[in-house]
Amino acid sequence: GKKSLRQRVVDELKHYYKGFHLLWTDTKVAARMVWRLLHGQVLTRRERRRLLRTCADLFRLVPFLVFVIVPFMEFLLPVFLKLFPDMLPSTFETESKKEEKLKKKLNARLELAKFLRETIAEMAKRNKADTG
Repeated sequence: GKKSLRQRVVDELKHYYKGFHLLWTDTKVAARMVWRLLHGQVLTRRERRRLLRTCADLFRLVPFLVFVIVPFMEFLLPVFLKLFPDMLPSTFETESKKEEKLKKKLNARLELAKFLRETIAEMAKRNKADTG
């Protein structure tokens, strides 16, 4: 069924609370990683990717905070998200957005695999023609 306005507002507030909480946790972990880097330890590839994602999220947070701080600007947030889809930090993405990104990435990989398969088949035909 359709949710009431109050329930939708409560759900959005919970979503933003969870997003800020996850970002805070990621920032604390990233700070520890930077501390380890400064003391000469080497990060794993997974830790390095997490550190880069967290830094990117912190830079994306600046324009997002403008929408949160300025009164009534949150009504323009959907318009800006349509224009700039990667503006939100990764901790604020919904499951549907994550699935949509994964589908796009998978489709791109499938297209690339199809192209490579066709190219290899064409090269094999040329080689047969050249040797035959």
